[in-house]
Amino acid sequence: MAKGKTREVSIKQSKGSFFFGKTTKEKYDFDTLSDLRKILSNEKAKILHVIKTQQPLSIYDLSKKLGRGFKSVRDDLKVLEKFGFVEYVREKTKNRTRHRPVVSVETLTVNFRI
Repeated sequence: MAKGKTREVSIKQSKGSFFFGKTTKEKYDFDTLSDLRKILSNEKAKILHVIKTQQPLSIYDLSKKLGRGFKSVRDDLKVLEKFGFVEYVREKTKNRTRHRPVVSVETLTVNFRI
């Protein structure tokens, strides 16, 4: 887990709509405002909070701690992973490999350019 890592997003206004600036620094730049809204949902905020505070051992453990279905939690984690907010630590236990989710960003900074 990368402590103190900050994700910075720039948003500019163009013809009455907000668009995200493209940079080549990171592969998970936002293309539209709707992409940012996907990250800022209450469900995903709760996922990030539970991962950070309760440190679940697997996606299944996380879904149980949240009281949600495995598939819906996994789908939300895919979005968080796509934008660099969550990463997985592979852990081998007996004959199985589990993926422990960890929060990889401490801060999100959003800049609006008008």
